[in-house]
Amino acid sequence: MTTDIAQIQEDFGFLDEWEDRYRYLIDLGRQLEPLPETARIEANKVKGCVSQVWLETLAGEGSDPQIRLRGDSDAHIVRGLVALMLAFYSGRRASDIVEADAETLLRSLGLEEHLTPQRANGLRSMIARIRNEAASRLEAASVS
Repeated sequence: MTTDIAQIQEDFGFLDEWEDRYRYLIDLGRQLEPLPETARIEANKVKGCVSQVWLETLAGEGSDPQIRLRGDSDAHIVRGLVALMLAFYSGRRASDIVEADAETLLRSLGLEEHLTPQRANGLRSMIARIRNEAASRLEAASVS
């Protein structure tokens, strides 16, 4: 995916209607690089999502590795939310991910009040999963 989080925020600012914002999220999901079938495994499934969501974590070396994420969902709007989270988190250092405040991002985009409770819970599950993966990588690096 080539859209970065700053561009997404700017684009959201131009869209006044929520139908347009939903379409934009769906378009973001369509831009995701395909997740290989080998990554669609139980270990990569995000628990707490009504739709099926897979997140694969690829970590670099070192005590504060750079984390690259790939993901997918079987639902169009959720796939867009996956794309949003990847734009926000992927490519950052593990310590940055642990500290990053996705809730503020979601509020700034107005998503919190426009998502169904199930989708909001699933999105929080994605955020928790990503942050926990980053924290685990930091912990593992400090132990070794």
